Amino acid sequence: MNPPPPSPSFDAQWFDGRSSRARPARVRLVAGAGGTRLQLRALDGAGEALDLPPQQVGWPERWGTRQPPPRVVVDLGAHGSLQVDDVAGWQAALAQAGHRPSLAERMQTQWKVLLAVLLLAGIGVWAFYRWGTPWAATQITRHVPLTWEQALTAQALQELDGSHLKPSQLPPERQSELRAGFDRLAALVGPGLQRYPGYRPPLKLEFRSGMPPNAFALPGGTIVMTDAMVEQARVVPGTGDDALWGVLAHEIGHVQHRHTTRMVVEQGVLNIGLGLALGDVSTLVSSGASLLTSLAYRRGHETESDCYAVAMMKKAGLPTAPMADLLLGIDRQMEEKVRSAGKSNAASAPAEPVARQPRADWFSTHPDTVARAQALKSGQVAGCPAG
Repeated sequence: MNPPPPSPSFDAQWFDGRSSRARPARVRLVAGAGGTRLQLRALDGAGEALDLPPQQVGWPERWGTRQPPPRVVVDLGAHGSLQVDDVAGWQAALAQAGHRPSLAERMQTQWKVLLAVLLLAGIGVWAFYRWGTPWAATQITRHVPLTWEQALTAQALQELDGSHLKPSQLPPERQSELRAGFDRLAALVGPGLQRYPGYRPPLKLEFRSGMPPNAFALPGGTIVMTDAMVEQARVVPGTGDDALWGVLAHEIGHVQHRHTTRMVVEQGVLNIGLGLALGDVSTLVSSGASLLTSLAYRRGHETESDCYAVAMMKKAGLPTAPMADLLLGIDRQMEEKVRSAGKSNAASAPAEPVARQPRADWFSTHPDTVARAQALKSGQVAGCPAG
């Protein structure tokens, strides 16, 4: 077997870092098991020589292939640097040694490599946002202390009371009646309705006015229901308090799944950092309260809480159909407001409401109300765990 031809050598100027003068040198690039080695021999009579492994050489990168640079500068680390004026000789030596350019250089000189890397990076970022961040948030949430959630809720509720919410106008007797029913639901939370082992937040129901029909869960067990929601259950046929129990069971599901905490932690993973979730929580509490007022549940969160509500209502011996009718009534009311606002300049009489069919909206993060109500009426929500 014939030995490989000797690699070509070329002249260069060596700045050894010990003096400012350039020393003439002869350079050779040699293929090795770990990559390309750079061998240098000084030509000034000193007899000095170097044999550097690839990791000790700062290989210069090319920014294009059409026009070579006038000279090449090679970083030799502690041994100074090389200035190569024979660019053609340098490139020929690289090719002879089988030197593989770095990914950065290939991105700069090959548009297909650049596009492939950008595509993979985009897919990676999307996958991390879609699956990695929720998974990380779920794992971190298991270790978030209840006191942190309660501090976050206290500040968030204070902000809401100062902006969107007003004190409830419900009579004290009515509030007591609804809280008693809520407490009966809360007493049903046991091993079968616990989603985080050992997580038993004290569940508390608060009433507020100043907002349309709504109920929402805050971290740590606080659930807020608006006066308008209570009124809506009174006027929509076939609903009543059973509908309110269903809504509250759904919100208890959000608490037990720690959905709001998971969303705030996700924001911490993306924007604030993993450490804030478990370290000094004061910074995250102050910023998390603002985040909490602007977050919206995902489709999967609503499905999990609907499943929870169905299981809790079944355990309580209560129907889920009134809750579905209440959701449909609120949805129709919102659509009628939008329709009337769009026709505010028209002289025609308002049209009769049209029954809306379920729709698939791939861009919405919230489940369709009609499809959700149909599932709740049947007591069979798709995607619920068995048992």
